[in-house]
Amino acid sequence: MSLGHVRPSVLIMSVLAGALSLSACQQKPDPDANLDDGINAEETVPMSAEPADPNITVLATEDAALNEAALEEAADDMGANAGSVFTEMTYLCSPELKVDATYEGNEVVIGTDQGTLTLTKTNEGTNPEVYEVATAIDGSEGFMQWRVANKDRATAVLRMAGADASKVSTYDCKKT
Repeated sequence: MSLGHVRPSVLIMSVLAGALSLSACQQKPDPDANLDDGINAEETVPMSAEPADPNITVLATEDAALNEAALEEAADDMGANAGSVFTEMTYLCSPELKVDATYEGNEVVIGTDQGTLTLTKTNEGTNPEVYEVATAIDGSEGFMQWRVANKDRATAVLRMAGADASKVSTYDCKKT
């Protein structure tokens, strides 16, 4: 086949395709970066596979009594025993009632499906601890009393009544 029989448009297309493929293979210098490119570009920061150091405070003293007191305080802060500053517990009661109790200082917040109420400790003892409020669980007239026994707060008795104080409901509760 001779070049004379090939259409001129096919010949021009072939020449252009060859020129483009040759120019694509040529090395060209990277354009100079300008300030706008740096602002819009996201920089990657390498991350370490090492975990972060925990914030652990170590108390170093020569007095064993101070170390023991610090350990007890740390256990209290973690909710490990009944003397803690802030402790959350769930109780299942009979007759059927679920009670969520949050102890903080001299108060306990009691939550049930009937409502939530804050009670104040009325005695100095720890077995039983007695908390009371002169309001019903739903906020109406009445009273509520929470008596929690033993050092782990494992058992409790919930007493509550509405406006008619002669109709007191009593629940025996065990920590779950």
